[in-house]
Amino acid sequence: QVQLVESGGGLVQPGGSLRLSCAASGMRFSDYRMGWYRQASGKQRELVAAISSGGITTYADSVKGRFTISRDNVKSTLYLQMNSLKPEDTAVYYCTAEIRTTVTSVYWGQGTQVTVSS
Repeated sequence: QVQLVESGGGLVQPGGSLRLSCAASGMRFSDYRMGWYRQASGKQRELVAAISSGGITTYADSVKGRFTISRDNVKSTLYLQMNSLKPEDTAVYYCTAEIRTTVTSVYWGQGTQVTVSS
C-alpha cells in the first residue's frame, strides 16, 4: 500500500530555513502529483505547494519566493525547502500523493511539526 513518511520538521528561529522530506513507497512515484499541505492550530488545512508528474509547480501566495518544492523520482522522495521562515509558517506539514485514473486517489502522510519561534 502507499506510504508517505515526512521528516525534517522542528523548531527554527524566524528567518531560518528547514528542508522537509517525504519518502514514498508502495507506489510508482513518478506517476503521482505530489504536494505539501499544512494546518496551523485552529485553522483549516491549506495547500502550500504542489508539483505535477511532469515537474510543473504551484505555490500558495503566502510562500512564493520563500519555499521551493522539488522531487527526486529515482529516490521516490519529495522535498520542500523553506527559507525566510516566519512565525505564521508554524503548522503541521503533510505530504500528499494524488493520481487520477477513473477516480482520483489521494494519500496523506502522518505530518511533521514545523515551529517558527524565537
